[in-house]
Amino acid sequence: MSEKPLVIITGASSGIGAATSRLFSENGYPLLLLARRLEPMEALDLPNALCRAVDVCDLESFRDAITEAEERFGKAGCLVNNAGVMFCADPATQSVDEWQTMLDVNVRGLLNGIHLVLADMMARQTGTIVNIGSIAGVKTFPKHAVYCGTKFAVHAISETIRQEVSGSDVRLVTIAPGMVETDLVNASTDQAARDGWWDYANQIGGVLQPESIAQSILFAYQMPQSVCVREMVVCPTRQEP
Repeated sequence: MSEKPLVIITGASSGIGAATSRLFSENGYPLLLLARRLEPMEALDLPNALCRAVDVCDLESFRDAITEAEERFGKAGCLVNNAGVMFCADPATQSVDEWQTMLDVNVRGLLNGIHLVLADMMARQTGTIVNIGSIAGVKTFPKHAVYCGTKFAVHAISETIRQEVSGSDVRLVTIAPGMVETDLVNASTDQAARDGWWDYANQIGGVLQPESIAQSILFAYQMPQSVCVREMVVCPTRQEP
């Protein structure tokens, strides 16, 4: 068993998830890394890291991976619910399949993670769940209607559960990134929406790197257990909205 508690990170194959995995590893935490793509996680080549190909919408495979990791490294001290998808488009023409995928991954996948660790953390009276929201969970943006809806849900779920479990010394933290250079925006099938995002990124002199969000997550987690950073909005200084 490690001297430091297990940290579970979803969406760990790229972007914020991969950067967070590297940073927590550098700080000596054993890791359970989860994503649909196994090879990029294994390519990180991190010590004391168990990598498993898991879709966060698949509750049983998610559960099995956590059980395996806890048997190897001890109980989970932190879950970083990072897995997410973003499809930006005109709501009049956007595919309902894209809407459903965002609802499934961004909301149901996050709830699956909470469900799998929360009761045990409450019983042990320690633990932290970090949910990756978005500035799109604080305010709305054109061509982001359903994505905003899912991220508003993340913020509401996090804050409501935080209130309910605070007496058990379990923390729920919401990290809300602004514009970050990840593959997320490139998944959009709407070319105009993608171009508009990158045009604005260039206008403000560039966007955040995933490592900045990883540092924010580590900062919030390493505060004393008696201190809960409830919500942190992290944006490029020049980002106006």
